Amino acid sequence: MAAAAGALRRLARCGPQQVGSGRAGSAAPGVSPQGLGRLPQLRRGIHGSAPAAIQVTVRDALNQALDEELERDGRVFLLGEEVAQYDGAYKISRGLWKKYGDKRIIDTPISEMGFTGIAVGAAMAGLRPICEFMTFNFSMQAIDQVINSAAKTLYMSAGVVPVPVVFRGPNGASAGVGAQHSQCFAAWYGHCPGLKVVSPWSSEDAKGLLKASVRDDNPVVMLENELMYGVPFEMSEEAQSKDFLVPIGKAKIERQGTHVTLVSHSRSVGHCLEAAAVLVKEGVECEVVNLRTIRPMDVESIEASVVKTNHLITVEGGWPQFGVGAEICAKIMEGPAFNYLDAPAVRLTGADVPMPYAKILEDNCLPQVKDIIFAVKKILNI
Repeated sequence: MAAAAGALRRLARCGPQQVGSGRAGSAAPGVSPQGLGRLPQLRRGIHGSAPAAIQVTVRDALNQALDEELERDGRVFLLGEEVAQYDGAYKISRGLWKKYGDKRIIDTPISEMGFTGIAVGAAMAGLRPICEFMTFNFSMQAIDQVINSAAKTLYMSAGVVPVPVVFRGPNGASAGVGAQHSQCFAAWYGHCPGLKVVSPWSSEDAKGLLKASVRDDNPVVMLENELMYGVPFEMSEEAQSKDFLVPIGKAKIERQGTHVTLVSHSRSVGHCLEAAAVLVKEGVECEVVNLRTIRPMDVESIEASVVKTNHLITVEGGWPQFGVGAEICAKIMEGPAFNYLDAPAVRLTGADVPMPYAKILEDNCLPQVKDIIFAVKKILNI
């Protein structure tokens, strides 16, 4: 009975990437749909690296980070549903159970509240747990542990009890998994003091941010994206090192530009880069800012870009009200960069509705490349 329930829940959570529905998750590496087919042109131009770079998927980059941190520090362990013998619902932990055994890679019951509480308690006791949610939609089952226990304990203990735990898993919309499995939690967790919140796009982001999160003494929420797991990126020789870290709280300029600033995180960064590649043919140079970290946000990098371009567009898959884009716009309005804007800032967000199941409606609920191009032309009056 329990095994059957677990299998059904696994199918419900995995979505097309695991059950082979022929949609986004089942695409061959490097040929992912819904805008991800842009990768060949990106590899040629936008994020090309040194000759020593290799192709690494986001999935393998996360696996490398886990392996390196487990090997480096005996206090690190991974727990979650099916992370051990099944190699993880998305194969992020592939091979780790065989290498590190039951004490370091722990399969849990289907009870987010329970195993999240175990992770938080272990962190309070001096260990460094990595708690995997099969999807962040199910982190709501454990949000009391994440917010009231993990985020607040250092403050409430007057700095005596740190909680060095990482909560990680896929966040935001996947494909064809309906309203209850498709929401973005960047604004939810980014709202809460005591947490750090990171959101990787590329393989280097994923590896460097996960390693930095494991080593951080604060609780970190790492919001990945299921549709990015199978996407290959060039990984530089530097990023292949076991000492490679991406600093938490620092954005990255993915593309330099002078006419408009596009600020985004996670999968939407790729959409911004593809839009920029189209617009440059029309003489428009977009600067693309990959946030990488939601909290603490690198406002200085955004301000510096806006001062240069005089225009700002934010792009995200989350809902508009109280979203990441709303916070960015408020920060710019309250700061010195406001005086450099030649037009009002623009937000591109997910539609303000629960995610529909139908593919055509789902596509229209999320910002697409064409929407970014339209917004850029509108803000520049071209």
